[in-house]
Amino acid sequence: MREEFWFHFPFRVRYSEVDAQAVVFNAHYLTYFDTAITEYFRALGYDYLGEVARTGIDFHTVKSVVEYKAPIRFDEDIEVCVRVAKIGRSSIVLTLAIFAKGSDDLRATGEIIWVATDQKTHQSVAVTEDLRALIASRETALA
Repeated sequence: MREEFWFHFPFRVRYSEVDAQAVVFNAHYLTYFDTAITEYFRALGYDYLGEVARTGIDFHTVKSVVEYKAPIRFDEDIEVCVRVAKIGRSSIVLTLAIFAKGSDDLRATGEIIWVATDQKTHQSVAVTEDLRALIASRETALA
């Protein structure tokens, strides 16, 4: 499964991220996902804030799924993997996986769905052709 991802972002679990059971608290998985998605787009060369300012189009999260496979503990090194699995007219489906650093030891999977939205009208709009092409340049399954 790890080989399905070209992008991996490292984290070291901080003490503040674990719960009374000494594992990462469930809500932090979404923070890991969000941070890794931001870094994924940065690695693509996409100027997220610049594009929002230029076009008035931003993405709204409409779905978040986390599947917990095995515990992640304090001070562990992990990698969050991100890929775009699908681009619809106005939506982008992101698939995520968390592994122990440098291994196939899967700890969690996830899916985040974004919808491109005009920030003045709050209506969905098409994902731009430029962004589609940029994503397809790295996600060969979408090319």
